[in-house]
Amino acid sequence: MHRLIIIEDQTAIREMLVEILKTESDYVLVGECGDGQTALSLCLEEKPDLLVLDAKLPGLNGVDLLRRVVRQLPQVRVLVFSGYENPVLVREMLEAGAHGFVEKTAGLTEFKKGLHTVASGGTYFGPSVAALMRDVVANPAASQTADFLTEREREILQLVAESHSTKEIALKLGISVKTVDNHRTNLMRKLNLHDVASLTRYAVDIGLIESKTTG
Repeated sequence: MHRLIIIEDQTAIREMLVEILKTESDYVLVGECGDGQTALSLCLEEKPDLLVLDAKLPGLNGVDLLRRVVRQLPQVRVLVFSGYENPVLVREMLEAGAHGFVEKTAGLTEFKKGLHTVASGGTYFGPSVAALMRDVVANPAASQTADFLTEREREILQLVAESHSTKEIALKLGISVKTVDNHRTNLMRKLNLHDVASLTRYAVDIGLIESKTTG
């Protein structure tokens, strides 16, 4: 029996997954939540062996969350279940430690098949993600990542793009306002971007947050 945590920021979808998986004898649900920071604490506390993970999470996105979880729990099996897939995101998720990626448009049958495969030690990709991966192989430049940013810089970039103030970011991360300002300055210098709007667009482009115009 697999100890499972569901990490999904859309409440209706999370509750639906909880109800579906409660009826599956192969899984015991040990936690569920909707934001990255809470998810990190939950995973380190409960030490699951299986995660269902959304890519877009407030506070700490799925890629950076997964990197931190895998460092502490290297045996955990992970299925990404996301409504947002692009070459950069798929590549980053796989490099971070995901074993499967199913798009939400693929439906629940595909999700359950993917979860069973990942839980059993295999890898699984939904049809749209599989097609995307073929494109990545054919055109590697399309999946170029922002690896030159540090984890902290990515974290602050996401919070800036989510419209948190410097003071709010400092409070969330337990660091000083001056440290946040320094990171923001370094971000702008590295990326050659000079305002919050440009940083936000960049965060959308690399998959840290979802575009507000797409809901």
